[in-house]
Amino acid sequence: MRASIALYLLLSAGSVSAQVYKIDSNDDIIAACKSLAYDLMSYYHGNESGQTPGILPGPPPAGDYYWWEGGALWGAMIDYWHLTGDDTYNDVVTQALLWQVGPNRNYMPPNWSASLGNDDQGFWGMSAMLAAEENFPNPPDDQPQWLALAQAVWNTQADPDRHDSTCGGGLRWQIPFSNNGYDYKNSIANGIFFNLGARLARYTNNQSYADYADSTWDWVVNVGLMDKDYNIFDGAHVEKNCTDINRAQFSYNNGVFLLGAAYMYNFTGESKWQDRVNGLINATFNVFFPNDTAYEVSCEEHMTCTTDMLSFKGYLHRWMATTTQIAPFTADTILPVLKKSAQAAVNQCTGGTDGKTCGFQWSSGVFDGSVGAGQTMDVLSAVSSLLIGQSKAPVTNSSGGTSVGDPNAGIGSGNIGDDLPTITTADRAGAGVLTGVIILTAAAAFGWMGTGK
Repeated sequence: MRASIALYLLLSAGSVSAQVYKIDSNDDIIAACKSLAYDLMSYYHGNESGQTPGILPGPPPAGDYYWWEGGALWGAMIDYWHLTGDDTYNDVVTQALLWQVGPNRNYMPPNWSASLGNDDQGFWGMSAMLAAEENFPNPPDDQPQWLALAQAVWNTQADPDRHDSTCGGGLRWQIPFSNNGYDYKNSIANGIFFNLGARLARYTNNQSYADYADSTWDWVVNVGLMDKDYNIFDGAHVEKNCTDINRAQFSYNNGVFLLGAAYMYNFTGESKWQDRVNGLINATFNVFFPNDTAYEVSCEEHMTCTTDMLSFKGYLHRWMATTTQIAPFTADTILPVLKKSAQAAVNQCTGGTDGKTCGFQWSSGVFDGSVGAGQTMDVLSAVSSLLIGQSKAPVTNSSGGTSVGDPNAGIGSGNIGDDLPTITTADRAGAGVLTGVIILTAAAAFGWMGTGK
C-alpha cells in the first residue's frame, strides 16, 4: 500500500515538473492555446482532398464522431480566434459552417437525418450565433449569414407543431419520428432552444424570442427536469407523461441553461433571472466542480463516458466564462474556479510521444491515456477561457454587430428530404445528443439515456 502511494506521488510530481503548458501570464496562455488548437485541428480532415468539410471523422463505425460534434468544434474555434486573435483557422471554420447548412439553410442536411436531433441542429445554430456575437468575419454576400442561420435554426424549432401536447409541451429528443429516441423529451434539446432564444432576444432586441425562452424555462421546471436546487436531469419519456425522469446529470446541461439565464438577465434586468443565475452557479459547482476541477459526474469515475460526453467539460468552461461578461456580478465567483480547473487540466497534459497530449480525468493529476478531439477541445476551451477578461463582450445589432439577419429564415423548411415522410415540426421536436441507453454500474450511480450517439 505504501509503495503504491509512493508511486502515485512520484507520478504526480513528475507530471507537474514535466508540465508543458503554462498559464501564468496572457502570453503563456496564448502560446498554450496555439499548441492546443493545432493538436485539436489534427483530428479534423474535412479540408483535405476527398473529405467532407465540417465534420469530424464519423459517424460510427466510420469514425468516432457524430455530426453534431463538428458544429460544437467550430464554436470552440470561434472562441479561440476571439480570445487569442489568431486567425489561422478562420477560413477552415467558415468553410465548415457553410458547408453543412443544408438545402434550406437551417442546419438540417438530409445526409444526417438518421442522427439528427434538435440539439444536434442546435449546436450548429449556437456556433452560428456565436459567430454573430463575436463579429467573426462574415461570409460572402451570396452565402447565408451567421445571424440568419441562427434564426433559421430557432424558427424551425419554434414552430408550434414541434412543441406537441405530450408532457404539457417541450421539444422531443429526435427530429424524425422514425429515429430511436423520438419518444424522449430532454433537457439539452430544450436548453439549447432556451439558450438561442435568450441570445437572439439580446442581439435583436426582440421580445418575442425572450417570451419563448421564458416559457421554455417554465416548462423544464414544471415537468421536473430542473429541481428547486437547480439540479438538471437528462430527460423522460412521453408515453410515461415524462414522469419517469432519468436523473443522470451532465455538465453541458448546466452550462447551456446558465448561459441562457445570464442572457435573459442581461436583456430583462429582472431579479428572477439574477436569482436563477446564482442558483445554477451554485448547483454547477456543487455537482461538477469537486475540488474546483471540472468533473463529469455521471461517467468519469469509472470512465464509462461516451465520445460525446468526453467533450462536455469544454462547453461548460466556455459558457461559464461568457456568463461573467453577460452577467458581470458572477465574475468574482466563477473566474477563480475556472482558473483552478484550467490548471488541473494542463497539469495532466503529459502523455503521447510528444509529452504534451491531454487526457480527460483532470482531477487525477496524471495523464489517463484517454485521447480524442473532445478531450483536447476540453483543455483548449478551459485554457482559452482564461482570456475572457481581456476580450470584448458579445455584441448586439446596436453595439457593433455586423451580421445580417433574417427573422423569417427557416420558417416552413422543416422537411429533411423528399425521400422521407413529411416531417412536421412536431416530429422534429426534442433532440438530445443522439444516444442509446447506457446503464452504468451501481457504483457509477446513474442510469443514462439521451445524450450520446
